[in-house]
Amino acid sequence: MKGLGILLIDDHAMFRAGLSVLVTMAMPDAAIFQAASVEEAVSTAPDNIHVVLLDIKFNGSSGLEGIALVKNKWPLIPVLMLSSQDEPETARLALDRGAAAFVSKAESAEKIIDVIQRVLRGELVGTVGQSIRTSERRLTPRQREVLELLHQGLSNKLIARKLDLSDNTVRRHVQDILEYFHVGSRAEAVFSARSEALVG
Repeated sequence: MKGLGILLIDDHAMFRAGLSVLVTMAMPDAAIFQAASVEEAVSTAPDNIHVVLLDIKFNGSSGLEGIALVKNKWPLIPVLMLSSQDEPETARLALDRGAAAFVSKAESAEKIIDVIQRVLRGELVGTVGQSIRTSERRLTPRQREVLELLHQGLSNKLIARKLDLSDNTVRRHVQDILEYFHVGSRAEAVFSARSEALVG
């Protein structure tokens, strides 16, 4: 992920510094820009931004309102909402207002980095939080495609060929689908998808 610009907006300097170190270790070619408020970010951050990590709560203001300001400045850039709150309603509000994904700050560092990388690849839309129910999450368009091909009985290798993806990427999508339905096999995932009318 060479040449990436990552903007971290959070009013806690210690959290910004810690997350910046973690991101730099995982993605050494990325440039990390920090801001203590949305207003500071919009006025000082460069145009070359590829993802915005936005805290949901600031002193005196809400990151939910900040999504619109960020989107006005960088309309095509995904916003990953970070929050110490992981109630389903909070996540839903963030997603409804345009966040690409929502992750709890209570998640492990590895999980947060994984979410950042997946958002950058366009693979993740939805919530990643310890108490977020499956019903509050969403399958990405790509995951829906993989799910439909699973329903058709295709192997990972055939799915990779059909969608022009690597075998590893397909395996990851299949694993995410299993996690989404809280099941342990492809057959169970297809059964659950049929039950929820996600496949024909």
